[in-house]
Amino acid sequence: PGPGRCAYFVQRKKRFCKMIPAPGRRFCGEHGQQEEENDRKRIPCPLDPKHTVYEDQLQKHLKKCNSREKPKPVYFVQDINAGLKDVAETPGEQVPVSSLSKEELEKLIMKLKTASNGLELRLKEQILSHQALEEALNDPKNGESAFKHLKQQASILGNMEKLHLLGPGRCFVEFGAGRGKLSHWVDVALQNAENVQFLLVERATTRFKVDGKHKGRDSIFERLQIDIQHLCLKKVPILEKKKLPVVGIGKHLCGAATDLALRCLAESYTACCDGKSEEPAPKRSRTDKTEVASNSSADRESNKEDCEPVAGIVIALCCHHKCDWTHYVGREFFKSVGLGPVEFHYFQRMSSWATCGMRETPTQASTSKEREDQSNDTEEHEQALSKTESGSDTLQGILTVEERKEIGCLCKLLIDHGRTEYLQRRGYKAVLQCYTEPAVSLENVLLTAVPSPSLVPEPAT
Repeated sequence: PGPGRCAYFVQRKKRFCKMIPAPGRRFCGEHGQQEEENDRKRIPCPLDPKHTVYEDQLQKHLKKCNSREKPKPVYFVQDINAGLKDVAETPGEQVPVSSLSKEELEKLIMKLKTASNGLELRLKEQILSHQALEEALNDPKNGESAFKHLKQQASILGNMEKLHLLGPGRCFVEFGAGRGKLSHWVDVALQNAENVQFLLVERATTRFKVDGKHKGRDSIFERLQIDIQHLCLKKVPILEKKKLPVVGIGKHLCGAATDLALRCLAESYTACCDGKSEEPAPKRSRTDKTEVASNSSADRESNKEDCEPVAGIVIALCCHHKCDWTHYVGREFFKSVGLGPVEFHYFQRMSSWATCGMRETPTQASTSKEREDQSNDTEEHEQALSKTESGSDTLQGILTVEERKEIGCLCKLLIDHGRTEYLQRRGYKAVLQCYTEPAVSLENVLLTAVPSPSLVPEPAT
């Protein structure tokens, strides 16, 4: 063994252990029993077999093991935003798109085009900026990757300002927060606005968070390490204490996470605020419509003081290939145009053609390389683009690159339209727009929603 190293020879690795033993010991804590405690047996930890523990101290170890299950927070409600509970509607195993015959593929594309009839195929461009990011955008120290992220964040803030969502007395909930950069810029834009709080929802532990930049400031930042699927906003202590209007935001909220967030805001949270159960109300006859409308209005007025509604939603969409029929909020729209879980499965796979079907172009190939070569700002969805099952090589003889791109964009549009229809049924004015140039991000669609004017109470006179 090397000087000051453990004297235990690891047969599997054909070398001595590299751990440093305690002063006066020949072996490290892991292998010390070989010399002193041969009568004690070490076993793999049942919570994490990557480390071992003395068998006679197992129960004591289980109480403090870092791999033990942590107690659930009060705002954890199992599958509250999951959506579909009927297993019969869940699609079974499907063959890959690349394995479909030419006739099957053509039939699918025909269904897609038929369902898309009447939709606005060219989204309105709403590329805006915000003065809060002006200094950062002009900083020559920023590389191309950082500059692209800043342009997207500036446009998102510009769209929020246009919808009058940037103001005091709000709770901004950033879904899929990651490092929390979007919330950071919202806070900068609000400057010293009073009564502002931020909830950063992220299921994974995150490095290089920017939360520390806000210590000592008036704004309140709190992280919720939880899957959106189980998040009950109503039970978050800070929202219970300060009943502020909620603004849901997100930059590139991948696939099904968008649907979970929309249901979290527009369904489970709103139902709690309105004092309603999460089960759908029984159908009423036409003669009851007037009574229902008046009761609904009265309920909203009486509950207004108890819990504020969702003031708005601003989410940059991406990774439609990661959508899931189980969680998708637009199932009713799909059914209304004669589509179901099988078609949804193929459309969400084909949606990747919008971003992966252009790899043959040298300029675009270099752009893809730049996207993969990002630093700390690298986002998972950007790396996933080149890994999706686009089937571009297999389909060379059937569809051209441009045809694949067009079909992929149509799939994305159809899935997103289902989301806007869902929000409209929930009483929101929902809009899709292009918030940045494709050269900045191929995932350049922003979903915004605010309560319909008929549902906004008139200010007191």
